[in-house]
Amino acid sequence: MTAVLDPLAEQTPRITLTRSHAVAVDAPVYDPQQLARQYQGKWGILLRRVIEVIWPFVHLLLWVHWDRWRGIEQQRRPLHARRLREILTELGPAFIKIGQALSTRPDLLSPLFLEEMTKLQDELPPFDNALAFQIIEEELGLPPAQIYREIGESPIAAASLGQVYQGYLHNGKKVAIKVQRPDLIEQISLDMYLVRQGMAWLKKRFKLRSDLVGIVDEFAGKLYEEMNYIQEGKNAETFAKLYQNSSIYVPKIYWEYTSRRILTMEWIDGIKLTHLDKIKAAGLDGRHLIEIGVNCSLKQLLEHGFFHADPHPGNLLAMPDGRLAYIDFGMMSTLEVRHRYGLLKAIVHLVNRDFPALAQDYVDLGFLTPETDLTPIIPALAEVFAEAMGAPVAELNFKSITDKLSGVMYEYPFRVPAYYALIIRSLLTLEGIAIGIDPSFKVLSVAYPYVATRILTDPAPELREALRELLFDRGQFRWTRLENLLRNASHSQDFKLEQSLEKAADFLLSQRGAFIRQYLAESVLSGSGAGETLTHLQRLWEILSQNPAFQPLNLLPLAMKLVAHPQLLEFTQELAQRWLQRSAARWIRQVFLPPEG
Repeated sequence: MTAVLDPLAEQTPRITLTRSHAVAVDAPVYDPQQLARQYQGKWGILLRRVIEVIWPFVHLLLWVHWDRWRGIEQQRRPLHARRLREILTELGPAFIKIGQALSTRPDLLSPLFLEEMTKLQDELPPFDNALAFQIIEEELGLPPAQIYREIGESPIAAASLGQVYQGYLHNGKKVAIKVQRPDLIEQISLDMYLVRQGMAWLKKRFKLRSDLVGIVDEFAGKLYEEMNYIQEGKNAETFAKLYQNSSIYVPKIYWEYTSRRILTMEWIDGIKLTHLDKIKAAGLDGRHLIEIGVNCSLKQLLEHGFFHADPHPGNLLAMPDGRLAYIDFGMMSTLEVRHRYGLLKAIVHLVNRDFPALAQDYVDLGFLTPETDLTPIIPALAEVFAEAMGAPVAELNFKSITDKLSGVMYEYPFRVPAYYALIIRSLLTLEGIAIGIDPSFKVLSVAYPYVATRILTDPAPELREALRELLFDRGQFRWTRLENLLRNASHSQDFKLEQSLEKAADFLLSQRGAFIRQYLAESVLSGSGAGETLTHLQRLWEILSQNPAFQPLNLLPLAMKLVAHPQLLEFTQELAQRWLQRSAARWIRQVFLPPEG
């Protein structure tokens, strides 16, 4: 049901909004020093909230100690974990968000509590419509009737930070109108101030390996960004520029009807990915939609580094034309270039079963401090990935690996970076949706072709070294690895055959590709290896020819370019010179040296 706010809208002139989205004067920015000044001396407010927060946790601790005294704590731990989840829900938006963040912090919680935190729902009862319409007028400067032709009589969704209405603009465009909860910034600010003070107190009195104050500050900064709907609109437009294509859709933001606490965006008529019957009835392929989502996530994480950190079922919609629509861009994050390449290198070391190098990757990525003794951690990682020792990486279940790894991170001095926690949350959510659609779905199976493409074609020095590690073992070239990489890469939608071959040729003829040229030269010059090398090159050609885009005639420009390449001419001349030298040396030995024996 919708309410027509202004039945004479077509006849009544309407004031045009001129609000700019470029600057948000009243946008909240997290500043712990400012919060300290804000709450200085306000003992009544602080004491009342402290009691509200502390009492349920004290009650839970007494329950845990009582069960421990009776010797039944282990059996009752699932109940304790469930009660913790309930407490966080009862305490409101800030604590719901804290619980969700804790669900990806294996360095802070044991696996059992992590699992319970993943069940936290970002849902609360809706607030009064009159308040919502009042906020719209306060933010946009006009009564809702002069802004929207129609607006829903009740919200279609209510979350911890706001609620969403369906409506229509006066030009007939269907829109989603997100309205922030009243006094939200005040509630969040008070709770984050108290939580930060509590973490500082714990840090002073206990020896903790994690920087709890730093974790709170990082989390609060993201939460304040999420409360700024202008920032969310900018996030949506950035996401659209980077990732919108024939398979991905991002709704339009109507900036003239958007402010810090109001977001008006294009309405998407789509189906939640968890509604399998509706997806099937619409003639859509649920598995293909998930594959689109996984590949988009990989581009976000490993290519551009700007990623959607909350892809839960309500934020991913199947559109009637088969596209996957992303909505709700409040929780976004970025990944530095060095971390993107670090993750790809870690995948290479996992494929190589090189656990000492994998342990060092965790140091480079910020999980472990440089002075950490890796000796006990290396076998622990080998045990976690024991399943990978006997199965291709693409066949592994992502959640099973992260569950095992969580135990190691809880036991050893790992400090989980915020970016990693958000990545894990994103990929686990996608895999959960995928398994609901197809129980045999493997995220890594879909992800590995993209990773293979990046390793083969990315010219970055970090990945060239990773490729060398992957292809060489004690001086021996592993042709099967190259064949496997090429075969997987050819299954990726990002694999462009001609472009990839051109990049491969440029790398082969560059200084960084000298190690492969050297190997090929040695194979050709040693009679025993030439035949084997030729056989492997034929296999690579067969793999390429099976690609639907393979057109031999289209490769002629590349061939002509290679023939004229100075490095190829130099390599050919060097190869001919070395062959002549070896042939001459062999002839001299045969003529002038007496036969042995």
